[in-house]
Amino acid sequence: MNFSLLSLGRAPSQIGLLKLMTFAMPFSFGVWMALFNNFAIEQGGLNGAHIGVLQSWREVPGFLAFGVVFLLIVIAEQRLAILSLLMLGVGTALTGWLPSFTGLLVTTMLMSVGFHYYETVKQSLALQWFTKEEAPVQLGRLMSIGAASSLLAYGWVWLALQVFELPVAWVYMFGGSVTVVIALLALVLFPRYESKVPQTKKLVLRKRYGLYYALVFMGGGRRQIFVVFAALMMVERFGFGADDVALMFLANGLLSMWLAPKIGSLVAKWGEKRALTLEYTGLILVFLAYSVVDWAPIAVALYMLDHVLFAMAIAQKTYFQKIADPADMASTAGVSFTINHIAAVLLPALMGLLWLVSPSWVFILGAIMAAMSLMLARWVPSNPAHGKEWNNPFFTRTH
Repeated sequence: MNFSLLSLGRAPSQIGLLKLMTFAMPFSFGVWMALFNNFAIEQGGLNGAHIGVLQSWREVPGFLAFGVVFLLIVIAEQRLAILSLLMLGVGTALTGWLPSFTGLLVTTMLMSVGFHYYETVKQSLALQWFTKEEAPVQLGRLMSIGAASSLLAYGWVWLALQVFELPVAWVYMFGGSVTVVIALLALVLFPRYESKVPQTKKLVLRKRYGLYYALVFMGGGRRQIFVVFAALMMVERFGFGADDVALMFLANGLLSMWLAPKIGSLVAKWGEKRALTLEYTGLILVFLAYSVVDWAPIAVALYMLDHVLFAMAIAQKTYFQKIADPADMASTAGVSFTINHIAAVLLPALMGLLWLVSPSWVFILGAIMAAMSLMLARWVPSNPAHGKEWNNPFFTRTH
């Protein structure tokens, strides 16, 4: 993996900024994720239902991501991305100092606003700066950079807990501070760059984007089962400590850093339809296996496979890039994040209650959702383009 500013083959300054931001976000978020379940259970005294509520609360800013469109009236996308990173870093840094349920509600919201608004704007900038031909490969390379950052974050958590024996509050503080420092550097070192195509500064909902919206909606539910309950399973069912979780995330980071560029190349070669079909077929099998697994090494292997399948989400983004008007990138990024988080806001709390009754049923429902996503994936054209948004005859292709 090449971190040089020229490695993505475009204007060094713009892509250098994109790389720097791509590295900054996963570090603090990785520290937050690696510690959260153990921190909430061991120091906050919370249970699965509490964690489900907190995870639903964490997704509320994602549900409100359409607000990015209105912020763009008064602030440039680039500046908004950097300020969002600052919020993410500050929220992460404060988490360890407020271990109560109320405290976690406050720090989780601060962290989450930064995370979701950054991710929304980053997607828009990347799809504007990459051509349709190069986007799958270059998005894969950016995922590799993000994986490397996560790798360092998980390594930091493990070293801090096992070698330096630091209090969790200081582990969180360092993780958030790294992102804050990088965001400040991005603010100071890079000038403002204008978009090649002026972005629409209002909410845009187009019928011809309907299949993309549906894929994004189902993806929100699938993501929550992985992020919340697959990780929670490791802690509750198999007794993983924070250091064990960090090691598992570390292995995921190594695997993603190696595989993400290759998956990007695979999407470019196979096309979006075949890539999404592979992703959702794999998910059905993984979720069904989650529901019955009773041996920790198998559970870890499933978790890593689940994480690898996440990289196939590149195909969703490049599918939209191929069918969309260039001026719709920023607006649709906000709208799609909101659609994605309709399920994400509701599911964790509801499934947190179901988890108390039967953890297996949480994963069986995940398999059902993956099967629905597979049906949607089969409607993606082999060569999507403006006017060729889907193959299903029940939709009307009107603007």
